[in-house]
Amino acid sequence: MNRRVRTGTVADKARERILEVAEQHFRRIGYQKTSVPYIASELGMSPANVYRFFPSRDAINEAICERVVNKVDEIGVAIARANVSATEKLNRLLSAVHHHNKVTLVNEKHMHDLTVVAMRENWPTIKAHIERMVKIFETIIREGVEAGEFDVEDPAEAARAIKSAFAPFFHPTLIQHCVQHGEDTEAGLRDQIRFILKALGKSG
Repeated sequence: MNRRVRTGTVADKARERILEVAEQHFRRIGYQKTSVPYIASELGMSPANVYRFFPSRDAINEAICERVVNKVDEIGVAIARANVSATEKLNRLLSAVHHHNKVTLVNEKHMHDLTVVAMRENWPTIKAHIERMVKIFETIIREGVEAGEFDVEDPAEAARAIKSAFAPFFHPTLIQHCVQHGEDTEAGLRDQIRFILKALGKSG
């Protein structure tokens, strides 16, 4: 048993090291230009050894993408746990997610490109990420209903509607389109948040 635990730990560390090197190169030259032999060479191992821990190059891409979207999930969880009203949580969450994705576009273009492809091709990592975000929306909406802030019959349905309504400020391709065309995303974001809160039947 102890041997299996140690072996698993070694494997986990090896996987983590491969991902660290892969992510460094993804951020520097982009995921399309980062090959498995390139990663292996950096680690002083053979490509075959890399494939011991990841069955394919796509698996590495997925794992790095998961790292990227997990940062957004962490933002959502932290805001959902904040000691503020549901209205304020939703306001903060929608704003924070948009700003995070916008900063990624401007400052981490290669990682932005990775998520664009992942969303376009509907990678499992993206599907899971969106499901987690919708669940966070639903949790906040339920809190709002219980507190008398929102008036909706089906929080799960309302959460899915928010996902759709917020798409222009969430989807990396749509954010890029707005930025490239000089659109004022901040004004649009504020308007859309007001629209969403009104649709939820925000009191006051």
